[in-house]
Parts: sequence; structure tokens; C-alpha cells
Amino acid sequence: MYPTKDSWDTSLSCDTDQTWTPDSAGNETRPVSCVNWYQAAAFCIWDGGFLPSEAEWNYAAAGGAAQRQFPWSVAASISCTNAHYNGCDPREPINVGTLPAGDGLYGHSDLSGNIAEWTLDWYSDYGTPCDNCTNATPVMTRVRRGGNFNLSGGNAVTTSRANFPPDSSVPGGGLRCARTP
Repeated sequence: MYPTKDSWDTSLSCDTDQTWTPDSAGNETRPVSCVNWYQAAAFCIWDGGFLPSEAEWNYAAAGGAAQRQFPWSVAASISCTNAHYNGCDPREPINVGTLPAGDGLYGHSDLSGNIAEWTLDWYSDYGTPCDNCTNATPVMTRVRRGGNFNLSGGNAVTTSRANFPPDSSVPGGGLRCARTP
């Protein structure tokens, strides 16, 4: 599908005003955005990891059994000092790890705001009971978690989730690779 570097770079240009590829000058610490689910999954495999399931992503964001409302606290308010969302400047993704006050219990940065991240799961209602569930039944859309710089702070709670067709890409959508400990 992408036989050349130029064709790959073009595929990452989901919005000509808001495209940040990691190899662009000065963008090495920016999150990867404008990737569809297939590109995100392929990148994580290439990088020696995998897309986390929605349950794995939520475990990291909510601090496991702590079940935090935001990655940085059980009950807190949100501000531009702990998450990058609509209302914070600049109106584009910021460098990964810029807001350490927003780090999660396990040290993960940017789990709320900045870039919403693809997960392994297909989108559906949560099953009950559910223990370490992954929705592997194909439907029309996949799950993104975490809110992003274009969304309100209300989307930065750890329970916020969105669904998108797997072939879609937006400036506020990207990836987080997981690794086996």
C-alpha cells in the first residue's frame, strides 16, 4: 500500500495544516498523529510492541485498582498544567511528556489529552461480567481512548472512549505502543 517513503508521508497528511511526522525537523518528541488503525498496528509491530487492548489502556490510565478519574488523581479538576485539550495553547499536539503533573500512577505521560490513541478493540458496549476483556468481534469501528488537543477537558477522563472506522485518520488521533513487561 505504501511502496515508498513519500507515499507513506502523504498518507500521514490527514490535514495539511496539522500534520506532524516524527522525522520532520524538530518533531522527534511529538506524538505520531494522523494515522489510521492499520498504520498504528503496523508501527507498533515494527517497533517491537503492540496496540494495547482497551482494558490494558484503561488499566494504565486509571491506575489499576485506584480507578482514577484522571491519570494523575482519583478526583481532581483538569487544567492545562496536567492535560493538553481544547482551551490550552498551542492548538496542536505538544511534545510528549511536557506536562509531568498529568502523568499516570505508573509514570505514563499524556494519557489524557494531546492525542487520542487507537486500541486493539472493536467498538461495542462493554460485556458483563468482564475481566480483562478484549472485543475481537469485527464491527464497523475501532476504539480510541484519551481525548485530544481538539476536544474539551471533559474528554480527558479515563472513562472517555470514542469509535472511528479503522481506515480513518485525524490530526488528534494517534497511537501508543504497549510492551510485554
